[in-house]
Amino acid sequence: QVQVRESGGGLVQAGGSLRLSCAASGSFYRINDMGWYRQAPGKQRELVARITSGGSTNYADSVKGRFTISRDNAKNTLYLQMNGLKPEDTAVYYCLAEVVSAVSGGYWGQGTQVTVSS
Repeated sequence: QVQVRESGGGLVQAGGSLRLSCAASGSFYRINDMGWYRQAPGKQRELVARITSGGSTNYADSVKGRFTISRDNAKNTLYLQMNGLKPEDTAVYYCLAEVVSAVSGGYWGQGTQVTVSS
């Protein structure tokens, strides 16, 4: 089995910063791409940022220049540094790990709430 767990969400004022973490654990051979997604109330889940195992990244236009995605392959951990937060960044943030295992595929975490007050 594979488990994915996010941490680091919370309440912050506009202009502030938060750092999210996501740890993957369990039985697997390797993790390919990892990504952060978010879902605001009444809206569809959307991509925030993704990173390959080699470190190539892509970002949603709305977060470019403010958010930075990174990963530690030795620790099977993904990070999202969020600076210059805006009220419109308020959402539940989910981690996705593309895992190669006995049951390969995408594994989601349970999500962590990020709330930005104006």
